[in-house]
Amino acid sequence: MAIDVYGIPNCDTVKKARKWLDANGLEYTFHDYKKEGADSAKLETWIADQGLDVVLNKRGTTYRKLSDPEKADAADNHKAAALLVQHTSMIKRPVAEYDAANGSGILVGFKEDTWSAALS
Repeated sequence: MAIDVYGIPNCDTVKKARKWLDANGLEYTFHDYKKEGADSAKLETWIADQGLDVVLNKRGTTYRKLSDPEKADAADNHKAAALLVQHTSMIKRPVAEYDAANGSGILVGFKEDTWSAALS
């Protein structure tokens, strides 16, 4: 099984997800947005698969500090991906891409029961 986890290491939700993966003996590769940035093509794929409302974190301070024109851009899938590359803190965390025996997919955010069902 291949699992790639994307996020920010000091995020509490990312910490919970990584702890859960470790406790379940699941190997994964961690991609740190702060050190490695975010890939626009990957973001567009996530948005197409999961929806912009799932991938874009509107609750955080980074989103709330955007200007009105930037918030308007965030409503357009293509422009939102470019905005998320600039402001990685606005990507809901963590995002996990997986290829497992029972299928492949993308998980956004951490819910133990959802991750267990997808990665077991």
